[in-house]
Amino acid sequence: MRGPDGARLVVVYGDYECPFCAAVEARLRTLDARVAFRHFPIRSSHPRAQAAACAAEAAGAQGAFWSMHELLFDRQDRLDDAALRAYAEELGLDADRVVGEPAQVFGDKVEADFAAGLAAGVGGTPTVFIDGQLWTGRVEAGALRRAIGSAAAGMNGSAADGRRDPGPGRQRRWSLGLRRAQREALPEDPEQDDPGDRCNY
Repeated sequence: MRGPDGARLVVVYGDYECPFCAAVEARLRTLDARVAFRHFPIRSSHPRAQAAACAAEAAGAQGAFWSMHELLFDRQDRLDDAALRAYAEELGLDADRVVGEPAQVFGDKVEADFAAGLAAGVGGTPTVFIDGQLWTGRVEAGALRRAIGSAAAGMNGSAADGRRDPGPGRQRRWSLGLRRAQREALPEDPEQDDPGDRCNY
C-alpha cells in the first residue's frame, strides 16, 4: 500500500509496459489516496512486462517495491535485464535478485494478481477500482480527484479495520458523486483521455 491511512482505496491492475498505466501512475501520485497495485502483464503485446513485475516484487522483498515501481513506469522504454539490474543498483538493492532465476520465485505472486484480475472482470490495463467499485470513467487526474474527493467528503466515523466508514446516507452521496465524476469532463483539465485508452488483454 502507498498513501495515507484512512484514505479511499484505489486498486490499479496494471502492466509496466502499458503507456496508459504510466500516465495513471503519474496522476495517482498527486492524489490523496491509498493505492494498491496489482500485476496484470499482457504478455502477448508486452514481452518485458512479466520480468518487470517480478523485478518489482523482488525489490519489494528488499523493502523497495514502490521505489522500483515508480522507476519502472518512469523508464518503461527500458525494461531489459540490464536496465532492471541498473535500477536495482540505483536503489541500493542486490541487483542479482531482481532478474533471472532469483526473480522467478515471484512469478506465483504475479500470476495470482493476474488471476484475481481476470476473476474481477479485468480485460485490460489500466483497470481501476475505487473502494471496490470499478471505475468506468476517464482516468485523467481531475475526474479521479473528484471521485476521491467526493469519497473523502462522505466519510465519517471509523471502521474496525481503521478505515473511515461512511454511513448509508453519505455512502449514497459518495456513489452519486463517483458516478458524476465518471461521466463529466472537468473544466480544469481540458485535455481528457479517451475512456478507451488502455491496453487490451
